[in-house]
Amino acid sequence: MATPLAFTAHSTHSMAAVRAAFANEQYWKDRIEAVGGPNARIDAISIDGDNVRVDMTQTIPASELPAQITAIKPEGLVIPRTETWHGQGGTVEAHVDGAPANVNGTLTVTDTGNGSTFVVDASIDVKIPLFGKKIEAAIQQHLTELLEREAEFTDNWLSSH
Repeated sequence: MATPLAFTAHSTHSMAAVRAAFANEQYWKDRIEAVGGPNARIDAISIDGDNVRVDMTQTIPASELPAQITAIKPEGLVIPRTETWHGQGGTVEAHVDGAPANVNGTLTVTDTGNGSTFVVDASIDVKIPLFGKKIEAAIQQHLTELLEREAEFTDNWLSSH
């Protein structure tokens, strides 16, 4: 059974402002550089009006992983990730290179009375006997921390642009 990844962040900026940032190539370059982590990179960006697709690669260093995981992946985890946006919502897909591990879910941004709310509703599925749940938990923790940094970055980026 997959591990859920539920994340919610609130912004002082409107949904329209957040979506405008997502449709700005410089935003993505700045975000991956600022909070993407070690060896993070943008692999491709496609922006066509309100339709945005960003392919990126991020890593979880071996030093941040439990011993049970580094026994299987001593070099750490390399995680290609794709965010696709259209209108108020989108999807996120990610996997761990060289392992049967996937993340799939939905993304939404909605207006609230004093800004907007960003929601990730995803599941993490690792099909490795005995160690799958531990890897799912490590990915969940890392992605939650990453999403927090990305949400904070987005709010700050919008305030300065």
